[in-house]
Amino acid sequence: MDNGACSYRRFLDGDDDGIAEIVREYKDGLILYLYGYVNNYHVAEELTEDTFFRLITKKPKFSGKSTFKTWLYAIGRNAARDHMRRGSKLVDTPVEDMENYLSEGQSLEESYIGEERKLILHKALKKLHRDYRQVLWLIYFEGFSNKEAAIILKKNDRQMKNLLYRAKQSLRAELIKEGFDHEDM
Repeated sequence: MDNGACSYRRFLDGDDDGIAEIVREYKDGLILYLYGYVNNYHVAEELTEDTFFRLITKKPKFSGKSTFKTWLYAIGRNAARDHMRRGSKLVDTPVEDMENYLSEGQSLEESYIGEERKLILHKALKKLHRDYRQVLWLIYFEGFSNKEAAIILKKNDRQMKNLLYRAKQSLRAELIKEGFDHEDM
């Protein structure tokens, strides 16, 4: 698959299954990325819906200068920025309210330790500056390259390297405050 571009072309040519494939493929990752931007799961879901709605109604042109996923996430980020500019009130959703996905093969103790580490990581990420949170999410959770993340965040290569370095340092400092040992990182 060419990262969604083929499905988008099919949609533009009148095949509604193309947009359904895009939604299925990118919905969850886009919600989680936008959650890191707005700190509200329900708002992130709405912004994701808005992003797909823009694709369906406005049918923006995908030029192919980046991957489809990079282009789609940039549209989502712009929707989130528009939302923030409108001055919408943000309400934090506690981590405890999020669904808990555990594989059946893990022992209860391993699951508990893993969940505790995830909570600490999310708590530390939440304390970071929004730009730091975004760059770390895009690169380490979504698997974007530095170049792709730079396109989404509208940064040049040097700015991206500096932002990523500062984000890692800031996260490391927060994790140390939360009790992570250097060996755990």
